[in-house]
Amino acid sequence: MRKILAMALTLLMVFTLAACGGITVTPAGSGSGTQEETATPAPVQTESPGPGQTQGETPAPVSAEEVLPGTEKPAQASGSDTDSTKNPGKTDTDSQAAGATTGQKNALQKAHSYLAYTAFSYNGLVDQLEFEGFTHDEALYGADNCDADWDAQAVEKAKSYLKFSSFSHDGLIDQLEYEGFTHDQAVHGADNCGLEGTSQAVSKAKSYLDFSAFSYDGLVEQLEYEGFSHEDAVNAVDNCGADWNEQAAKKAKSYLDFSSFSRNSLIDQLEYEGFTHEQAVYGVEANGF
Repeated sequence: MRKILAMALTLLMVFTLAACGGITVTPAGSGSGTQEETATPAPVQTESPGPGQTQGETPAPVSAEEVLPGTEKPAQASGSDTDSTKNPGKTDTDSQAAGATTGQKNALQKAHSYLAYTAFSYNGLVDQLEFEGFTHDEALYGADNCDADWDAQAVEKAKSYLKFSSFSHDGLIDQLEYEGFTHDQAVHGADNCGLEGTSQAVSKAKSYLDFSAFSYDGLVEQLEYEGFSHEDAVNAVDNCGADWNEQAAKKAKSYLDFSSFSRNSLIDQLEYEGFTHEQAVYGVEANGF
């Protein structure tokens, strides 16, 4: 029984394999009378050659830049990305300078040379560059790209004025604005140049007395006109060391140098200038009346 089952199982396996095409079954009794099992190799699947390709030709390898069907080509870095990678130190200023004309570059160089030895406002520097023969656009380029701190320039300009003259706070602001600084820049300059109202008023009073004669009241009014406060002006006149009788004599002489006066009319004129009656009389008598 076991032998019969084994033979049946063997025959079942043989016919199953035959049905799958893997072997060829030779019926019993043909040839040598034995069964031969011959393995048949599975057929090789080949693709039809593409255009321009012959049978059996090995396809060329796909390059890194070719895109296979169904895939996307990777994005390439933009020019700006590669430039910034290759030139990490490159700045907008470099690019701007690279595009500047020769005239603009020369104007910028000249602007730097001016700022190296004196202070300028923005408008003052533009005017100076145009005076040097640069066009308006070239002068603007020079002033725009010279990296000047205009507030600091106002401070330096204010200090330079105070080296040779005396100013009130308001008078210095007016002078800086005249030089082309904005009001805010001028105020910054006057506030940060070390200006002391009282000492400046005294210096200004003395400078006036060096070239002209004043009465006490006349000098106070002149200092207030220059922008000094009433308190600073009075303090300056009190401390300028003037001899008011002598000032009356000088003022009388200045009048007599260009016009004729009677004694009384000259006294009246001196009193009109702010001298007291006693000072006016002294001035007239000092000049021969």
